[in-house]
Parts: sequence; structure tokens; C-alpha cells
Amino acid sequence: MASRLLGLARDQVLASLFGATAQMDAYYVAFRIPNLLRDLFAEGAMSAAFVPTFTRYLTTAGKTSAWRLTNLVITALAIITGTLVLLGIVFADPLVRLMTDSDYTNNVAKLTLTVELARVMLPTLTLIALAAALMGVLNSLHHFFIPALSPAMFNVVTIVFAFAVVPFMGRVGIEPIVAIAISTTLGGVAQLALQWPTLRSEGFRYRPIIDWKDEGLRRVLVLMGPGTIGLAATQVNLLVNTALATRQEGAVTWLQLAFRLMYFPIGLFGVSIATATLPAVSRHVTQNDSPAVRDTIADGLSLMLMLNVPATIGLVVLAQPIVRVLFEHGRFTPADTIATAAALQFYAIGLVGYSVVRIASPTFYALGRNRTPVTVSVITVLVNAALNITLMNVMRYRGLALGTSMAALFNAITLVVLLRSHLHGLNERRLLGALARIGIASALMGATAFYVHELLQGWLPSPAVAIQALRLGISIGLAVLVLAASAWMLRIREFNEGVAMVVRRFRRTSR
Repeated sequence: MASRLLGLARDQVLASLFGATAQMDAYYVAFRIPNLLRDLFAEGAMSAAFVPTFTRYLTTAGKTSAWRLTNLVITALAIITGTLVLLGIVFADPLVRLMTDSDYTNNVAKLTLTVELARVMLPTLTLIALAAALMGVLNSLHHFFIPALSPAMFNVVTIVFAFAVVPFMGRVGIEPIVAIAISTTLGGVAQLALQWPTLRSEGFRYRPIIDWKDEGLRRVLVLMGPGTIGLAATQVNLLVNTALATRQEGAVTWLQLAFRLMYFPIGLFGVSIATATLPAVSRHVTQNDSPAVRDTIADGLSLMLMLNVPATIGLVVLAQPIVRVLFEHGRFTPADTIATAAALQFYAIGLVGYSVVRIASPTFYALGRNRTPVTVSVITVLVNAALNITLMNVMRYRGLALGTSMAALFNAITLVVLLRSHLHGLNERRLLGALARIGIASALMGATAFYVHELLQGWLPSPAVAIQALRLGISIGLAVLVLAASAWMLRIREFNEGVAMVVRRFRRTSR
């Protein structure tokens, strides 16, 4: 939560300083290059390939063998991603041209700035790849807090630079947005550094060794190849969105902010549940315990539904007041609010789909069926491209958000159906029953949020930020109370278990 809240604060600061301007568009387009490579090659594929392999070594051969594998993987990652970074720096110009519209590339100043920002931020790939490896190790050793917190350092560094460095960049003849690009790379250093002490406390000592013939390293790299494609759908879809959005100035920023808001509950719940589920599934697979694999996946999916279905409805119903309170400051205008809120509503439709993929796709790699998510991912990218191109012509940038959400749902449904077939069931009666009850509770919550906010707008019509925040806070608070009451009356097990876990945690903390 700390990481996601700081990420939200970071977006607020950038929106206030730069608004939905050409500089901000240039930053988000440039960041898409290392971010795409990071999500495809580093975080997604690394987690899917490394965690099952590390867990198997740890379970069957002990820590000494697991540490050696870790050293091999870290060294190999440094070599491979370092090479990619150098190639990216050299070919940054054609890369930017490839992912932007002709109107964008014809603007020489904007193109030059985007290329410069991309070159500054590309080293982030190596840093985040190494941080993802450390995260996988720590998760497998049951350390979740520090790895989950480490992305917060990226946001902290950016916020500090925004206030401390950006105001002085213009005085030395450098575009202020360059300071944000520098902070992005330094944030990668901080993310890596935060995890290192915890790993050392477990007994790990890095030794720069490389043996490309090592069985464990080869297994990780072999899994990472298709893993890169298998987990690619979301990021490639975003790349398609970026390219199409560059036709309209400001659209890149609107879509980026909307996606980040939609991704907020995924970061809090979807990724967290997936992070905890994958090591458990890997252990059960190693022990050939199929019923435990099914139960673990069903637990993860049902808990994810309980958290993300209400979040979906809440984002759709309260999109405009949320965006207005968070971003409509400084250079971010009311028109930007309306545009961003519209994108958020369409992105929110795919929230459950994104979260399901976070659980389902890595599970196939733990099961050794790495071709399945690869095939589904390729089909999803094609479906997304077709939807986005079609809807862009009808709905402009909003069509990009809707097309991406529809593709995410297609990806999720396909993976779950195939996973159910492979595991001969997923406790589907329990999942469908939970979904029905969660849907009813969430609908009641959404209706409460809408009508309470409408009522408060009449009672408290002031445009002051504090009053807007008060209206939004009361609406969300009452909606959550209705959700809780509905979940209790409908006997939604996942809600009660979640509350019980939180209560137990607070009781232990207070002792």
C-alpha cells in the first residue's frame, strides 16, 4: 500500500508540474521503451521462470545450491540486459519512431526530447531485472514486505527530484522533464539497494560467476524465453495504445494516468495475491500434490475477485470525482480531468482480467506448460490490436482503453478455461458462487457510492479541493460499509476471511 500510495503521489506531482503537455507525453512515450522491456523480460518472465526453479533447488538441494543458482542468474541477467540497454541507447531514435504516429515524429523538437529521455531511462531495465531476481528469491524465502515495498523507492526518488531538481533545470538550459528521467534510473538503483540487506541476512553473498551450461540457469533462461511472450499481452497492448494515442496531443498522458489509477487496486491486491500464490503453487507442483494446487489457485482467484470486483465498480461510478480530486491541480485542467476519467472508466472494465492473468499465466510455468500462455498471449495481442484500431476510429483515445480491457478479459477467460482443463477442475462451483455473491454486494456498493455523491454535490456544492475530497471520502466510506454489510449477509467467505486476517494482524501488532 505504501508503494502504491507513493506511486499515486508521484503521478499527482507530475500532473501538477507538467499537465497533459508535450513534455509529459514525451516522458511517457520514452518510458514505455524500458518499461516494456522491464515487464516482458525482467519482472514478468523473471518471476515466472526463476521462482519455480529457485523453489525446486531450495526444496530438494538446500540453500547452497539455491545461492549458486542465484549468482548465476544475477550475472546472466546483468550481461543480457546490459547488452539490450546498449542496443537500446544506440537505436533509441528508430525505436521511438516505431512506437509513435507520423504526426508525432514530424515534430522534431518533441521527437528529439523523447529520444533523449529514452536513453537516460534505458539503464532502468538492468536495475529492475536484478531487483526482480532478488524479489523472487525473497518471496521464495517467505519475505514479502521488503520486496513489495522496494518499488516505493522509485517513487520517492522521483518525488524528491520533482521538488528539488526540476525547478533548477531550466536555469542551466535543460528541459525540466529530464530531471524526472534521471530520477527514474536512480529509482531503479534504490529499488535494488533496499532488498540487498534482507537477502544478505539470509546468508546470500554475491559471486560473479557464469556457466551457460549449468542446468538450473539453462532452465531459467529456457522458461524466460516463452515466458517473455506469455506474459507480454498487457504491455504489448499498452505499446499499441501508445503508438495510436500519439495521434492526439495529451492522449498519451490521459491514458497513462487512467491506467495507473486502474492499476492501483491491481498493485494492492492482484499482484500481491499472485506474488503469494506462485511460490505456494510451485511447492505443491514439486510435491506432486494436484488437489493442493487446485485449492491454492482457487483461493487466490476467489480472494482476487472479492477485492477487485468492488474496485471495478467503484472506479466506474466515481471516475470523475476521483480524477478531479487527485489530479486537477496546477497545469492539469478540467478538460484533462474529463478525458482521463473517461479513459479510466473503460480501463476499469478489464481490471479483473488483468488480475486473473497475474495468477493464471505464471501458474502454467510452474506446471511446466509454458507453451499455453505463449499461444494465448500472441492471440490476445492480435485481438487487442484489431479492437484498438477499430475502436480508435469510432471513440478516439477512449476506444484504446476499451479495446485493451476487452483483450484483457479475453486473455483471462482463455487462460482460466485452459487451466481448468489441465487441472481437471478449479473448484468452479465455489468460484462461480463467490462471483455471484460478490457481484450482488458490489452492485449495492456502487449504487450507494453514486447516489451519495450526487446527494452531497447538492448539499456541498463548493468547488474547493477540501470539499471535493470530503464528498468523495464520505461516498467511498458509506459505500464500503454497504459492501461490508452485504458481504456479511451474503456470507461471502473471502470477505470474512480477509477481515479476520487483518484483525489477527492488528492484534499481534498491538501486543
